[in-house]
Amino acid sequence: MKTKKKQTRRRSKQAHEAIIAATLELIEEKGYLRLSIEGIATRAGVGKQTIYRWWPSKAALIIEAYSQKVTSNFQSPDNGSLQLDLEELLITIFARIRIPPSSKVMTGLIAEAQTAPEVAEQFYTGFIKKRREMVFGLIQKGIDRGEVHRDTDMDIAADTLFGPMWYRLLLGHGPLDQKFAKKLVQQVLAGLSTRRKETLQGGGDSFSIQDSLSV
Repeated sequence: MKTKKKQTRRRSKQAHEAIIAATLELIEEKGYLRLSIEGIATRAGVGKQTIYRWWPSKAALIIEAYSQKVTSNFQSPDNGSLQLDLEELLITIFARIRIPPSSKVMTGLIAEAQTAPEVAEQFYTGFIKKRREMVFGLIQKGIDRGEVHRDTDMDIAADTLFGPMWYRLLLGHGPLDQKFAKKLVQQVLAGLSTRRKETLQGGGDSFSIQDSLSV
């Protein structure tokens, strides 16, 4: 009996990994809109019911697959500086979502989330929440080091960092590159810094903080 249970768990893990791999492969080949559960099941060598047993919808499956892809081999930065940590975080995320098909998948999910509340919830839980929590952790370290105010509103700070990313991804009016990541972090930290005046260096440019509040 124990052997049978162990084999079942192993087969389930293999099937799960095959489904995730098939999803990522087919998105590359067909794009978000043409991707189907039937196609994924065929490529993964499983039945449709196996997929629906683990994921309630195509969107939920894609969100998990891309959440893993974007965060694979990526750990929370720890450079001893909030500026450097946030720059590294944004540069890494930008690099992983700006290139098709990742960019098309993200915009497709966002569009679907506008009319499907369950997709919006899955997108937040599976993709957005983890990144926000990572930012919260980095800001808390910055607070502990005395770099930013203790009363910093972390939700607003995270919105301020990630909002421009989604804006540029959806409208395509500007690049998601290293230069933008560094300038964005500098701009956000200008409002959070505990120091009255400091020059932040980044991307070859300097940014002077004149009006930040003292502790």
